[in-house]
Amino acid sequence: MNEPRRRGPIVRLIIASWQALDFTRRLLLNLLFLIVVLLLLLAMLGSGRLAPLQSRTTLVFAPQGRLVEQYSCDPFSRSLARAAHSEDCSEVRLRDALRALDAARTDARIERVAVFLDDLQPSGFASLREIAAKLAALRAAGKQVIAYGEGYSQGQYLLAAQANEIYLDPMSPSGVMLDGLAAYRQYYREALQDKLGVDMHLFKVGTYKSAAEPYVLDAASPAAKEADLYWMGDVWQRLLDDIGRARGLTPAQLQHYADTLPQQVVAARGDLAQLALQQKLVTALKTRDEVDALLAERGVADPDADGGFRQVGLDTYLQHMDGALPQTDARPQVAVVVAEGEISGGIQPPGRIGGDSTAALLRQARDDDAVKAVVLRVNSPGGEVFASEQIRREVAALKQAGKPVVVSMGDVAASGGYWISMDADRIYANPSTITGSIGIFGLFPTIDRTLGKLGVHTDGVATARYAGAFDITRPLDPGVAATVQAVIEKGYRDFTGKVAKARGKRVEQIDAVAQGRVWSGAQARQRGLVDAFGGLDDAIADAAARAKLGAREHWQVRFLEADATTFSQWLSDLMQSRAGLALLRTTGAADWLLASRLHGLSQTAPLRFAQAALDRRGPPRVTALAYCFCEPR
Repeated sequence: MNEPRRRGPIVRLIIASWQALDFTRRLLLNLLFLIVVLLLLLAMLGSGRLAPLQSRTTLVFAPQGRLVEQYSCDPFSRSLARAAHSEDCSEVRLRDALRALDAARTDARIERVAVFLDDLQPSGFASLREIAAKLAALRAAGKQVIAYGEGYSQGQYLLAAQANEIYLDPMSPSGVMLDGLAAYRQYYREALQDKLGVDMHLFKVGTYKSAAEPYVLDAASPAAKEADLYWMGDVWQRLLDDIGRARGLTPAQLQHYADTLPQQVVAARGDLAQLALQQKLVTALKTRDEVDALLAERGVADPDADGGFRQVGLDTYLQHMDGALPQTDARPQVAVVVAEGEISGGIQPPGRIGGDSTAALLRQARDDDAVKAVVLRVNSPGGEVFASEQIRREVAALKQAGKPVVVSMGDVAASGGYWISMDADRIYANPSTITGSIGIFGLFPTIDRTLGKLGVHTDGVATARYAGAFDITRPLDPGVAATVQAVIEKGYRDFTGKVAKARGKRVEQIDAVAQGRVWSGAQARQRGLVDAFGGLDDAIADAAARAKLGAREHWQVRFLEADATTFSQWLSDLMQSRAGLALLRTTGAADWLLASRLHGLSQTAPLRFAQAALDRRGPPRVTALAYCFCEPR
């Protein structure tokens, strides 16, 4: 029997060194883990204490990220984004911004509001006009509003225009960009059909239903251009009116500035900041340090605070407001259900509308005896027809249960977004809301010619004439095409019929303003698709009045949303503390964790819906879409 081979001294040295290295690694990781736990526990113990809000405080309104109706990221991911200074998951809820500005108007501790908009990614103009109205109300109440920016997009400038004083960095790389609204898209017909051999079969009803045109045309249709220019012109003119009224300028002056911007920039020798000053769009040119010094001089100097002046940020101010609320409240409720994003079937995460998940929230409101009325806040370009119908049915069921339903439209409530809105007792919209687009389409690709270019062909047998008819590797049978078109036309009849019934009009009247045409909120009200102008607060007050809840102090507002997990919320609370944020930034963990949690969508909306339909198992079904590409840039 052979004896085992003895290891040489070099091998033994290598093994011993590796074991020592492994032990050291595990020891350091365990120590790091213990330090992290200790810091997080200390952060948790200290996170519940807020410093008192002192008099003569400046509210710093510096929203970071996208303006949204509903968070699309969980609390932990938002905290990671904040720690990593990342734009991913950086979001500001519109309702939080509105209630903070509204509270500051009557809060004696708030002396002024400093508005910093460089990190705000504006959404639609309906939301921005709501914030602008709150800033204007602050100014009218005697609270000084001071705005500063390294540059202003036209959405940012709408907000800055409401300030008493507007400052722009003298080295601004963009100045004040009032350049108008545009809706340009890429068109893929030549690439898909001629180059790749992909045939995109479009089925639609509605002369102006243009959402899928990029897949079957090489340029926008005349009808699409006509409709887009009509509603965009209305929104643009309202933007000019709002800015002009706030700055003492005429819309004609602002239009001239937009139309002659290149010539004026050349005349200003490329100095965009001086151009904005010459055009009276800003009060003066100052750096951020100079603005901070101004705020310290007019307010209360505080060397320990950012910028050197006594201040409170938006998030902290909201914590002060929420800390004053009672822990329990037995008053009857007006429930608000947010429907934001594309409409898809099934259960969807926050920031998307799910036929099952959004309907479940409405059903929850119906079954809850404490809820006496419901406001559906809609900010959606539409999506799947069947999912939209699921939600509409729950709106109808709420009304049948005796609970009033009022819709508040946000930036966009078009196509499927209008479908879920139409049965409400009353529909509110901003004049700059984008709505309408009452039409249906379906999109189905076939790739038989694509495969043919590669020498791949499909053949076989079937037991019935149309078996396998939805196989995308085969040419689309004319009989199948006629069937799909019939289904789409039936969907349009359903759409216009339901709108007619809900709005108390004849189908012919609705068809005249439908056909897939998009309207501004003002144009929609003129055509009977919207009842009144107003924001979320107006809709909530209307719902409470319909439920006969009495004076405002006799009822409460409750947002019905899918709750974050307890663990995620706990981590978020810890990460929002100074110790937690410092830890993440020091170790670089925030960037790594955030990258591991995020993923994007690479397809455009119609192709996503088409792919989802093709991926479904079971019998073939036609996925009709009520979707609108109607957000200007």
